[in-house]
Amino acid sequence: MPDRPPGPELLGTRLRHLLDLLDGEVAAVYADLGLPGFRPRFTPVIRALAAHGPASIRALAEATGVTHSAASQTVAQLAKAGLVTLSPGVDARQRIAHLTPRAESLLHVLNAESAATTAAARRFEAELSYPLSRLVDEALAALGRRSMRQRIADVAPDLVPPENRSAGAD
Repeated sequence: MPDRPPGPELLGTRLRHLLDLLDGEVAAVYADLGLPGFRPRFTPVIRALAAHGPASIRALAEATGVTHSAASQTVAQLAKAGLVTLSPGVDARQRIAHLTPRAESLLHVLNAESAATTAAARRFEAELSYPLSRLVDEALAALGRRSMRQRIADVAPDLVPPENRSAGAD
Protein backbone atom coordinates (compact mmCIF):
# COMPACT_ATOMS: atom_id res chain seq x y z
CA MET A 1 0.00 0.00 0.00
CA PRO A 2 1.33 3.46 -0.85
CA ASP A 3 2.12 5.84 2.01
CA ARG A 4 0.98 8.92 0.11
CA PRO A 5 -2.65 9.95 -0.26
CA PRO A 6 -4.29 9.25 -3.61
CA GLY A 7 -3.91 11.96 -6.22
CA PRO A 8 -5.75 12.76 -9.43
CA GLU A 9 -5.88 9.11 -10.48
CA LEU A 10 -8.74 8.56 -8.02
CA LEU A 11 -10.37 11.98 -8.32
CA GLY A 12 -13.78 10.76 -9.51
CA THR A 13 -13.92 8.02 -6.88
CA ARG A 14 -12.94 10.40 -4.10
CA LEU A 15 -15.42 13.06 -5.24
CA ARG A 16 -18.23 10.48 -5.25
CA HIS A 17 -17.19 9.44 -1.73
CA LEU A 18 -17.24 13.09 -0.58
CA LEU A 19 -20.67 13.60 -2.12
CA ASP A 20 -21.92 10.38 -0.49
CA LEU A 21 -20.71 11.64 2.90
CA LEU A 22 -22.30 15.07 2.46
CA ASP A 23 -25.61 13.86 1.00
CA GLY A 24 -25.85 10.88 3.33
CA GLU A 25 -25.67 13.07 6.41
CA VAL A 26 -28.21 15.56 5.03
CA ALA A 27 -30.52 12.63 4.19
CA ALA A 28 -30.11 11.46 7.80
CA VAL A 29 -31.32 14.88 8.97
CA TYR A 30 -34.42 14.45 6.77
CA ALA A 31 -35.02 11.05 8.38
CA ASP A 32 -34.61 12.69 11.81
CA LEU A 33 -37.30 15.18 10.72
CA GLY A 34 -39.69 12.34 9.89
CA LEU A 35 -38.98 12.36 6.15
CA PRO A 36 -37.33 9.01 5.46
CA GLY A 37 -36.43 8.57 1.80
CA PHE A 38 -36.43 12.32 1.18
CA ARG A 39 -33.37 13.14 -0.89
CA PRO A 40 -31.18 16.24 -0.59
CA ARG A 41 -31.62 16.90 -4.31
CA PHE A 42 -35.37 17.41 -3.78
CA THR A 43 -35.12 20.55 -1.66
CA PRO A 44 -33.66 22.96 -4.25
CA VAL A 45 -36.37 21.99 -6.75
CA ILE A 46 -39.19 22.33 -4.22
CA ARG A 47 -37.83 25.66 -3.00
CA ALA A 48 -37.48 26.94 -6.59
CA LEU A 49 -41.07 25.99 -7.35
CA ALA A 50 -42.24 27.62 -4.11
CA ALA A 51 -40.37 30.83 -4.93
CA HIS A 52 -41.22 31.11 -8.62
CA GLY A 53 -44.32 29.01 -9.19
CA PRO A 54 -44.81 26.21 -11.72
CA ALA A 55 -41.82 25.75 -14.00
CA SER A 56 -40.52 23.69 -16.88
CA ILE A 57 -37.83 21.07 -16.35
CA ARG A 58 -35.38 23.30 -18.25
CA ALA A 59 -36.14 26.28 -15.99
CA LEU A 60 -35.68 24.07 -12.91
CA ALA A 61 -32.36 22.81 -14.25
CA GLU A 62 -31.17 26.38 -14.68
CA ALA A 63 -32.49 27.46 -11.27
CA THR A 64 -30.79 24.58 -9.46
CA GLY A 65 -27.55 24.44 -11.48
CA VAL A 66 -27.92 20.91 -12.81
CA THR A 67 -28.30 19.34 -16.23
CA HIS A 68 -31.70 18.98 -17.88
CA SER A 69 -31.38 15.21 -17.47
CA ALA A 70 -30.66 15.49 -13.73
CA ALA A 71 -33.57 17.90 -13.24
CA SER A 72 -35.87 15.59 -15.19
CA GLN A 73 -34.87 12.60 -13.06
CA THR A 74 -35.37 14.58 -9.85
CA VAL A 75 -38.79 15.84 -10.95
CA ALA A 76 -39.80 12.28 -11.86
CA GLN A 77 -38.80 11.13 -8.37
CA LEU A 78 -40.70 14.05 -6.83
CA ALA A 79 -43.78 13.13 -8.85
CA LYS A 80 -43.49 9.50 -7.73
CA ALA A 81 -43.27 10.71 -4.12
CA GLY A 82 -46.40 12.83 -4.58
CA LEU A 83 -44.56 16.13 -4.14
CA VAL A 84 -45.10 17.53 -7.64
CA THR A 85 -47.56 17.04 -10.45
CA LEU A 86 -46.75 17.48 -14.12
CA SER A 87 -48.78 19.14 -16.82
CA PRO A 88 -48.07 19.70 -20.52
CA GLY A 89 -46.26 22.87 -21.50
CA VAL A 90 -46.58 25.00 -24.63
CA ASP A 91 -45.49 22.10 -26.81
CA ALA A 92 -45.77 18.34 -26.42
CA ARG A 93 -42.16 17.96 -25.29
CA GLN A 94 -42.34 20.43 -22.41
CA ARG A 95 -43.57 19.42 -18.96
CA ILE A 96 -44.46 21.89 -16.24
CA ALA A 97 -43.91 20.92 -12.58
CA HIS A 98 -46.34 22.12 -9.90
CA LEU A 99 -46.01 21.67 -6.15
CA THR A 100 -48.62 19.49 -4.49
CA PRO A 101 -50.28 20.46 -1.21
CA ARG A 102 -48.09 17.82 0.46
CA ALA A 103 -44.92 19.56 -0.77
CA GLU A 104 -46.28 22.94 0.29
CA SER A 105 -46.88 21.56 3.78
CA LEU A 106 -43.17 20.69 4.01
CA LEU A 107 -41.88 24.14 3.02
CA HIS A 108 -41.44 25.39 6.59
CA VAL A 109 -39.27 22.46 7.62
CA LEU A 110 -37.39 22.41 4.28
CA ASN A 111 -36.59 26.11 4.56
CA ALA A 112 -35.32 25.61 8.11
CA GLU A 113 -33.24 22.59 7.06
CA SER A 114 -31.84 24.49 4.08
CA ALA A 115 -30.80 27.45 6.26
CA ALA A 116 -29.17 25.11 8.78
CA THR A 117 -27.41 23.12 6.06
CA THR A 118 -26.11 26.34 4.46
CA ALA A 119 -24.79 27.57 7.82
CA ALA A 120 -23.17 24.19 8.50
CA ALA A 121 -21.61 24.20 5.01
CA ARG A 122 -20.14 27.65 5.64
CA ARG A 123 -18.58 26.38 8.87
CA PHE A 124 -17.31 23.28 7.06
CA GLU A 125 -15.71 25.45 4.35
CA ALA A 126 -14.09 27.63 7.04
CA GLU A 127 -12.14 24.54 8.15
CA LEU A 128 -10.71 24.05 4.66
CA SER A 129 -7.69 25.79 3.16
CA TYR A 130 -9.82 26.82 0.18
CA PRO A 131 -13.64 27.06 -0.05
CA LEU A 132 -14.98 23.89 -1.63
CA SER A 133 -17.87 25.72 -3.30
CA ARG A 134 -15.42 28.06 -5.05
CA LEU A 135 -13.27 25.13 -6.15
CA VAL A 136 -16.33 23.33 -7.54
CA ASP A 137 -17.29 26.47 -9.49
CA GLU A 138 -13.77 26.70 -10.90
CA ALA A 139 -13.74 23.01 -11.82
CA LEU A 140 -17.10 23.27 -13.60
CA ALA A 141 -15.92 26.34 -15.52
CA ALA A 142 -12.68 24.61 -16.54
CA LEU A 143 -14.59 21.55 -17.77
CA GLY A 144 -16.97 23.86 -19.61
CA ARG A 145 -13.99 25.29 -21.47
CA ARG A 146 -12.40 21.91 -22.16
CA SER A 147 -14.12 18.60 -21.38
CA MET A 148 -12.42 15.75 -19.56
CA ARG A 149 -12.77 13.67 -22.71
CA GLN A 150 -10.75 16.26 -24.63
CA ARG A 151 -8.18 16.42 -21.87
CA ILE A 152 -7.76 12.65 -22.07
CA ALA A 153 -7.43 12.88 -25.85
CA ASP A 154 -4.71 15.52 -25.37
CA VAL A 155 -2.54 13.14 -23.36
CA ALA A 156 -3.55 9.86 -25.03
CA PRO A 157 -4.90 10.54 -28.57
CA ASP A 158 -5.18 6.83 -29.35
CA LEU A 159 -7.89 6.42 -26.69
CA VAL A 160 -10.34 8.87 -28.28
CA PRO A 161 -11.38 8.55 -31.94
CA PRO A 162 -10.40 11.59 -34.07
CA GLU A 163 -14.04 12.58 -34.66
CA ASN A 164 -14.48 12.97 -30.90
CA ARG A 165 -11.43 15.19 -30.33
CA SER A 166 -13.23 18.54 -30.48
CA ALA A 167 -11.45 21.63 -29.25
CA GLY A 168 -14.14 22.68 -26.75
CA ALA A 169 -16.50 21.03 -24.35
CA ASP A 170 -18.49 18.01 -25.46
